[in-house]
Amino acid sequence: MSMAIRVENLSVSFAGRQVLSGLNLEIPAGGPTVLVGRSGSGKTTLLRAVNRLNECLPASATSGRVAVRLGGDWVDAYAPATVVEDLRKRVGMVFQTPNVLPVGVARKLGLPLKLALGLNAAEIEARAEQALREAHLWDEVKDRLADPAQTLSGGQQQRLCLARALAFAPEILLLDEPTASLDYKAAQGIEELLLELASRYTLLVVSHSLNQARRLAKQMFVLREGGRVEAVDNAALADKDRLLALMDELF
Repeated sequence: MSMAIRVENLSVSFAGRQVLSGLNLEIPAGGPTVLVGRSGSGKTTLLRAVNRLNECLPASATSGRVAVRLGGDWVDAYAPATVVEDLRKRVGMVFQTPNVLPVGVARKLGLPLKLALGLNAAEIEARAEQALREAHLWDEVKDRLADPAQTLSGGQQQRLCLARALAFAPEILLLDEPTASLDYKAAQGIEELLLELASRYTLLVVSHSLNQARRLAKQMFVLREGGRVEAVDNAALADKDRLLALMDELF
C-alpha cells in the first residue's frame, strides 16, 4: 500500500497550549481515510498541519515533520524551500461550514484562479466548468453562474467549496467534517461524491459521526489526547457492534 502523507513527531501549540504532541501517522494514497476522536483531541489541527494552515492562526508553533507525496515525489511541507501557496493548491482543504462570499458562483471559482495562477478568462472558464462537473454541480448552476453563491442550498454551497479546491488540480484533499452543517439528503450526496473522488485523489476526512465513518472509511484512525493514534482494523469496520465496543474502549 503506497503512502501519501507521513507525519513524524508532530507537535502543535497555540499561545503555549499544546494541542498535538509527538504525533506519528501514515496516511495511504486513495481512501477515504477517516479520522475520529473526541472533541478537542486535535483532529482539525492535524488536518491544518498537513498544508500549514495552522500558520494562519495567531501564536501557533509547529515542530516535527510532515511529508506529502506530490507528483510521485515526497515534499517536506515545512522545509524552507517549500512554497506554502503552492503546497496549499496541491493539498486542498474543505471546511465544515461552507464559506461563500457575497459574489457570483462563477466569480467564487474564477477569482482565486486568476489571482493565484494568473489564468486568462478562457482558461478560468474551462477549469471552473470541469471542477463544477467533478463536484456534480454543473447541471444545477450552469444557468445561475452570475447569481450570488449564497442563494445556493447548503449542500450546493459545500459542493461549490469542494469545486473551488478541485479547480487547482490538487492531489490530496483534506475535509473537516464536510457534512456537519447539512441535512441528511445533502450529507448523503456529499458522501457519495467523496467515495467517487477517492478513486482520483487522496482523501483525509474528519468525522464526528461513527455511522458516516463506517460508510466512508477505507481506513480509520482514532486520535486520542492529541498525540496517540489507534488504527481501526477492517474487521471492526465491518462489524458495527465490534466497532462500537472499540470506540467505547478508545474514547
